[in-house]
Amino acid sequence: MASTTARRRQRSTRVVVAVGLLALAAVVVAASFATGSLVLRGLAAVTGLVLGAAATRITHSELVQTRRDWASDRAEQARAYQVLDQRRTSEHLAYVEETAAEARRREEALREVESALVRAERKAAEATRKFSAEARRAELAEDESLRLGRQLEESEQRAAEAIVHLAELEQEADVLRAELAAWQSLRAEQARQHA
Repeated sequence: MASTTARRRQRSTRVVVAVGLLALAAVVVAASFATGSLVLRGLAAVTGLVLGAAATRITHSELVQTRRDWASDRAEQARAYQVLDQRRTSEHLAYVEETAAEARRREEALREVESALVRAERKAAEATRKFSAEARRAELAEDESLRLGRQLEESEQRAAEAIVHLAELEQEADVLRAELAAWQSLRAEQARQHA
């Protein structure tokens, strides 16, 4: 900050010196006209030209220094933006990797639930078939009615448990599907925002 203040003070001094040289040139030229001498007028014109050129050179050096400072500031700002961009890019890549891993975990959990649901449906179908077979046997064999009645009760209980288990698995699968859909929607929205 101190070097910036010193630079500004120096540039300000340059401008004051350039203005002073121009003012001195104007005074010399005006004084030469007041004297009425052609030689003094010529000398005043040359002096004015030299002082004007010096003022122009000082102003030009001020302008060049200002442009260099601006270019330096822009380059420093560009470097800062580049560092910020790299940091945000690495954060975004880490987030994408994390969300992709979470998606893979959820998809795997969903596949496991669906697999369990298929197994439960098979068990339920088998239990239903057994129930039907037991009911037919009960009709055909009255002498075995007590034994078949017990088997029927057990089959009904297993079928009921399987149906309850199936309903629980279907509910869990619905919840996981909804979570996956919400997560995918969030990921798509975030991808649009980062794009």
